[in-house]
Amino acid sequence: MADPTRILVVDDDPDFLDYLEIILAANGYAVDKAASAEQGLARMRACCPALVIVDVMMSYVLDGWAIGREIREDPVLRHVPIIMVSAIVSNADDPMFPTIDEAHFDAFLSKPVDPATLVQRIEELLAVRQDEG
Repeated sequence: MADPTRILVVDDDPDFLDYLEIILAANGYAVDKAASAEQGLARMRACCPALVIVDVMMSYVLDGWAIGREIREDPVLRHVPIIMVSAIVSNADDPMFPTIDEAHFDAFLSKPVDPATLVQRIEELLAVRQDEG
């Protein structure tokens, strides 16, 4: 069973990982961090977080999209809400950036992430998840 306060953050930028850890810990969340898509999926399977925050572009272009797809295809993990973050906000900025129709996430926030907006989205997604069961 997932810890209702545990959030996994997946990003290859150690400064961003630390930034989100500070924000999340200050708001009562336990934080796990992963620096790659592979680490992120392994951590998810090990700790079953209540929510995951994933950067779109990491070591490989669109690593975050690949994680999202794998999470949604995994019967154990598919219920975990995903917040995708990126400095690139549309395929107008980068033609390789997928369209919203190809999305495998529940919310999207652009970098730099506003702490209040992030916490609000987390609370909304966790409330929906709790209502669903």
